[in-house]
This record gives sequence, structure tokens and C-alpha cells, in this order.
Amino acid sequence: MDGEMMETEASSSGQNDAVRDLLTLARQFINQGKPSQALQAVVVAVKNKGGDEAVFQSLSRAREQYRSRLQQNAAADQLASLFAECAIAEVQPAMVEPSATNISNPSVTTDANGTSILAESGRTQVVLDAVSDGSSFICLKCGGLVSNTRRDEHYTYWCC
Repeated sequence: MDGEMMETEASSSGQNDAVRDLLTLARQFINQGKPSQALQAVVVAVKNKGGDEAVFQSLSRAREQYRSRLQQNAAADQLASLFAECAIAEVQPAMVEPSATNISNPSVTTDANGTSILAESGRTQVVLDAVSDGSSFICLKCGGLVSNTRRDEHYTYWCC
């Protein structure tokens, strides 16, 4: 009976060493920029330790975490866009009175529904950053984002 226990302990110790070596190899692959080979080494280590079921559970858990992070990032992007749109709306005049000049020249930044073109193209954060750091301003005549260093040229040559 004692011989069987010693054999089990020896095989368990050898298995732990093999798993440890595989994980070390996986870290080396990561450092070398070889993520696929690192994943393969980790899968072999998990399989040696817990079998196919352990591999399946680990990969399922990793997939769920990945999906959860994607959803969190999408929600954060939507929130950032919403804040940027609010900031842009505060910078633009609340209500522009229609006149002969602006009836034929609609705002560049919004369409007929009032949706920001920059928001639709995913660039609202650029506008928000440029306005907040003071390097640029939103022209109240045309709605364009203009560098402060080009203000005079913009009004003289570009903006109607």
C-alpha cells in the first residue's frame, strides 16, 4: 500500500513539473510575440492537469469574459459619444434664427435630424478633446472644427 502511495505522489509531482514547464514555455511565447503557440502550451497544460473537460471549461470561461468585455467597451463608447454630443450641443447656439443666409447653408455638423456627422463617423471624442484642451473651437457660422491658430484665415477665406 505504501508503494502505491509513493508512486502516486511521484507521478503527481512529475505532472506538476510538466504543467509548470508548459506554463513557463507559454510565458516565453508571449514575450516573443507568439500568442497562438502560448495558447497551445496552456491548453496542453490544462489538459494534462484536468483532461478535456477542464480545457472545455477554461475556454468557455475565457469566451464569456471576452464577450463581457466587448459589451462593456461598447457601452463605454456609447457613453463617451453621448457626453461628446452634449458638449458639442452646449458649444453650438441653442437655437439659430432662420435667415436668408443660413436657410440655404445648413450646419455642417448636423443633418436634418440634428444628428452630429462626427458622432455618426465615431469622431465626437476628437471634437470634444480639441475643444476642451483649447486648441480649437467650433465655428458658430458653419459648425466646423477650426484650430485657434487658423481662426482669422477661417473667417476670411473659408467660412461664408
